[in-house]
Amino acid sequence: MTAAELVRSDKILARAAWRLIPFMALMYVVAFLDRSNISFAALQMNRELGFSPQVYGNAAGIFFLGYFLFEVPSNLALQKVGARIWMCRICISWGLLSMLTAFCKEPVSFCIVRFLLGAAEAGLYPGMILYMTYWFPQSTRARFIALFLGGVPLSAVIGSPLSGWLLGVSGHGLSGWQWMMVLEGIPSLLCGLATLWVLPDGPMKAKWLSAEEKQIITTRLAAEPPGALHGLKEMLLDKRIWLLMIPDFSIVIALYGLNLWQPQMVSAMGYSNIQTGFIVALPYLLAMGAMVALGWSSDKSGERAGHVAFGAMAGAAGMLGAVLFTSHALIILSLCLACCGIYAALAVFWTLPSALLRGTAAAGGLALLNSFSNLGGYFGPFLMGWAKQETGNYMLGMALLSAMLVLAAVSVVVIGRTFFSRNLTP
Repeated sequence: MTAAELVRSDKILARAAWRLIPFMALMYVVAFLDRSNISFAALQMNRELGFSPQVYGNAAGIFFLGYFLFEVPSNLALQKVGARIWMCRICISWGLLSMLTAFCKEPVSFCIVRFLLGAAEAGLYPGMILYMTYWFPQSTRARFIALFLGGVPLSAVIGSPLSGWLLGVSGHGLSGWQWMMVLEGIPSLLCGLATLWVLPDGPMKAKWLSAEEKQIITTRLAAEPPGALHGLKEMLLDKRIWLLMIPDFSIVIALYGLNLWQPQMVSAMGYSNIQTGFIVALPYLLAMGAMVALGWSSDKSGERAGHVAFGAMAGAAGMLGAVLFTSHALIILSLCLACCGIYAALAVFWTLPSALLRGTAAAGGLALLNSFSNLGGYFGPFLMGWAKQETGNYMLGMALLSAMLVLAAVSVVVIGRTFFSRNLTP
């Protein structure tokens, strides 16, 4: 494409991003809220239901076992039936199951509902990454993925104060944590219905694009670097996909280990539920800016692996600081650094596998990678719960999660230097 054509296509892509990504981010806001509000529920629920730290850690993380088992089938179904219908199904089913969590009374039923919640939500994240490959070329994708993933910390920015406040609501036979689960499930149902009108299945189905604009996007995507994987079998036999699970798993285990325990860590410093909600929101507010900044820097330079490693190492330093410092201010600043590093690293990381995959390989590969790595979402909370129960504090658990982030940084640099050139051509 000529320089003038690239400029025009960039304008069209920017317009598409403003049309699509805010709603996609909103979907992820409510999804992440429904999977992680259990961390605030635990402030009342554990005492009310008699859950030990290890029982809570296991129940919180079992969500990801359901996620793991149903991720690949869900993403393949999305490619077959289209984003509109499948995302509608995902949103509505997880919203209903999240609300059902409020009525669990003992560990077995709680674990079953959490498992089903993971199965229902499976496919949302890799489905949205796949959906972006329908619209945005590799050279612009880090910033757009970062904007979409901004929904994760945004859910905490909105949800943490909201959840802390809802814990004080009670009545009609329900405790505060139960009302929180019921009320925070409603936005998922509304997002599911809105999906049918807001998300076209791809550029060719977008009514707000002219025929010429649709062709420009198609031409730009067709000019992607050669060498990408297209078939499912081809993807399964490519060792790069399997190796990328190492840094992704390592980042995710730290992300959820911190995310699902952070309210309890802050509350243990003596803050009220409402104060805890606002304090926990701060690291995620800063993480939104860090994600966009690192994504923009990565797109501008064309370098990916080093940016991921930088974020992971920053996260590791923050995790250690949160348990080594005794000053409340320094602990909170360390939590801010940890969140900024973890989320920024994750946003740039997803440009690596999306650079390799097209078509069916993209649907299956992105889901396969995300499903295996998201097992870290099970082991992270479980590891923190086990360490807390064994030692009575958070130091061992946070140190182990910090070590996982160091592993992520080292492994992604090795993989990047071995298999990816500067411009990500395989």
